[in-house]
Amino acid sequence: MAFSHITTCGQCGAGNRIPAAHLAHRGRCGKCKAALPALAKALPVDAEAFTEIIGSASVPVLVDFWASWCGPCLMAAPEVEKLAAEMEGRAIVLKVDTEAQPALAARYRIQSIPNFIVFRNGQIVHQQAGAAPRSQMRAWLET
Repeated sequence: MAFSHITTCGQCGAGNRIPAAHLAHRGRCGKCKAALPALAKALPVDAEAFTEIIGSASVPVLVDFWASWCGPCLMAAPEVEKLAAEMEGRAIVLKVDTEAQPALAARYRIQSIPNFIVFRNGQIVHQQAGAAPRSQMRAWLET
């Protein structure tokens, strides 16, 4: 089955299934037709969802490779969340737990975390190990 994210309608509370290719788009609730916002939070993903989202995204995708035991990762997390909200509709932010997804981390040769990769049209356009300020992450997505 293809990946989809469930968004709850703020008007009627109905769950709406959003396919990977439309995460950055605004939509309408299937039940009440109220407006639904684009994804505005960092989305935790597994390898299958990661591959589908990266391959179908119409906007840049920032991926945060992290682990729960990593102090710098935990310090960067609030900034990553703020960036996801700030870039609503203009970028997608994914989170990959390297402990839960070691094969995915190995595929991108992640040796230190946090590690950030920006994809455009399914291709890596930027990669950086180590925490970065939100302004720098925003610049990666906007260039």
